[in-house]
Amino acid sequence: MPELAFSRKYQDEHALMYFHKHESGLARRFSTMLERNMARRALACAGQPRTVLDLPCGTGRFWPVLAEQPDRVIHAADLNQPMIDVGLRMRAPELVARVQTFEASAFAVPRPDDFVECVFSMRLLHHIEEPAHRVRMLREFARLASQTVLVSLWVDGNYKAWRWRVRERRLPHRKRLMIPRRVFEQEIAAAGLRIMDRVDFLPLCSMWSTYVLAVK
Repeated sequence: MPELAFSRKYQDEHALMYFHKHESGLARRFSTMLERNMARRALACAGQPRTVLDLPCGTGRFWPVLAEQPDRVIHAADLNQPMIDVGLRMRAPELVARVQTFEASAFAVPRPDDFVECVFSMRLLHHIEEPAHRVRMLREFARLASQTVLVSLWVDGNYKAWRWRVRERRLPHRKRLMIPRRVFEQEIAAAGLRIMDRVDFLPLCSMWSTYVLAVK
């Protein structure tokens, strides 16, 4: 199983900092609102799945969106148990009661085939540098999902991607990756998935995009 450079950094103090980073400040709250709306639209495109696996769930930033469907069963997993613990401690008790959590790597989830209708993976793939690792991860998501896979990442074809390329030429930055759409869509096909739709954070402006993928 691949061990990525950032995989184990979210321990106790860092996990709490991560929670507060996305819950404070006007700009970050506004960004979170837009990103949750993007996720909400992607879930609608996927037909409002009844069972969902949030992976990696982090501190539960998307649990409020997932819980908007009152009969939805929510599973949530993360490689770092401290991230899950912070989410369980800091989120509203009525929300936490809806979520069933466990620790797992996105490359190898200890659950059976067709575990849920939908795998919901936000803010992960833009960290994965190796194409083979991305394909392996997508295949694992396809194994777990009986219907759809939702994944967000940074793609090209927008103003921010153009700015990103300019900055990369001057000051390489490898913690996060902008993946050309053509490349990623080839990886989707290689993983045995089919594109149903794509929901953009801010069309023609932002790199953030969520792909709605059908399990073949």
